[in-house]
Amino acid sequence: MFEQFSSGYYLGRLYVEPYDGDHAVIHGDDHVRVNEHLYTTGEGVERTDAPLVMKLDSGGHFPVLGDDAVPTGTLALPTPLAPGDLPDRREVLLAKADRATELLRYAGWTPPEGR
Repeated sequence: MFEQFSSGYYLGRLYVEPYDGDHAVIHGDDHVRVNEHLYTTGEGVERTDAPLVMKLDSGGHFPVLGDDAVPTGTLALPTPLAPGDLPDRREVLLAKADRATELLRYAGWTPPEGR
């Protein structure tokens, strides 16, 4: 789904569509699979439910959660974040683990208690 792009990002192509939710989402299985493949190190117990951090076009970064109601291979964006020419297949940047952690921390995200 994503391949090496630069020192801070992976690049992928997803079907991107607007939706009425509060957060950007991809299918739950895709979310876990991307977390496991790109964000975990294989050492110890690691989270696979932390938000992914993506960027579309020249816009800002946004956290992406899992939602089984979204079709696989689709990124659903809250309408205020969605460009007017959607739905469409788009190139999407996915922040690498270190960069994603940094961006989430700046946005104020912290893992739930006990995790």
